[in-house]
Amino acid sequence: MEILWFLIALCMLTAVIGPLVLRRRSGIRQVAPGSPDAADPDTYGFVRQEEQDIRLPGPDQDLLDVLEVVQRTQDWRAASQLLAGTPKEGEVRWQRVQAFAGAASVELQQQPGVGGAWLRAWRLDSPKDAGGAQVHAEFLVQQAWRSSTAGTDDFRIILEEARTVCGEAALLSPGDPVPYIAELAVGRGLGYSHEQFDQVWAKVIDRAPEHMGAHLAALHYWCEKWHGSREEADHFATTAAARAPHGSLLAALPLFAVYEHLPEVNLVQSFYRSEVVTKAMEGALFAVHAARPDDPMLAHVRHLLVLFLVRSERWAEAMNQLVHVDGHIGALPWTLSGDPAADYTVYRNLAVAGYEANGGSPATLPH
Repeated sequence: MEILWFLIALCMLTAVIGPLVLRRRSGIRQVAPGSPDAADPDTYGFVRQEEQDIRLPGPDQDLLDVLEVVQRTQDWRAASQLLAGTPKEGEVRWQRVQAFAGAASVELQQQPGVGGAWLRAWRLDSPKDAGGAQVHAEFLVQQAWRSSTAGTDDFRIILEEARTVCGEAALLSPGDPVPYIAELAVGRGLGYSHEQFDQVWAKVIDRAPEHMGAHLAALHYWCEKWHGSREEADHFATTAAARAPHGSLLAALPLFAVYEHLPEVNLVQSFYRSEVVTKAMEGALFAVHAARPDDPMLAHVRHLLVLFLVRSERWAEAMNQLVHVDGHIGALPWTLSGDPAADYTVYRNLAVAGYEANGGSPATLPH
């Protein structure tokens, strides 16, 4: 029994001091912002913590302009026009649908019963608008996770409604994968059987076989914490990566599978330099190098790479990712934090400290 209590205490101690050990290795020391020894974000052209945009993983000025108009005027028509002009099969449409749904969900959370009125008006005034139906379906999915607990009656009721709206959205826009991508999250929450989930997945890949956002949504289902296992998630990710054409970011999918199964407490000092993690990181780095510079999912991969590269103390490579994504941090892993900007800034500061401790400077950092 004494040994058991000792092991429990050791695990708790490791969870507390683990981040401190990471920061102190290689002579790196975290200091408070404003300290004479603190790295100045301006030196590297970085955006300050309080100015980081947590809404999007990367810039989409058209979307931000429309969101500003919609939220200021509560008129949905600008959102409808933007989605009508966004191609069905691309990643951008799915990201914009998520952004509009998220904005309405946050509004409702901040102003119960009042917030998000523009989305309700959109559905009432134009019930056959495919974009409105898609945003409504994704809104319900997000509401289920924001306002209730998985497995409760309220959670299931909201997701059942979301499934109905997904079906309406699919009828309004034949050939569009977005309604089925939204249903992937519904299936995860409602506990679809593997056969049921595969039926929805088949409809997605028939319409958009290389859709990275869809693959990420499906990967969640196959993870150990939901309805699959570590092995099934790895198989799904590696199979997609192996089939991906050159230039596709699907080559980075195994890194997301590794992330979904990270141990809560890591007692292995070399874990982030292990063969499995290193192979997944190299695949993601290759995908980033080969991808189109304007690929809308590129920022998602870069953000996750920052976490892994910092934890594996590959400081220069982490800095190379940071210069591309700094300013917009609405992506994994930061969005899972209670304070995404603070969490991101800690990793950015660690990268800067490690980079400088090994001879790096703003002058040696490529942009």
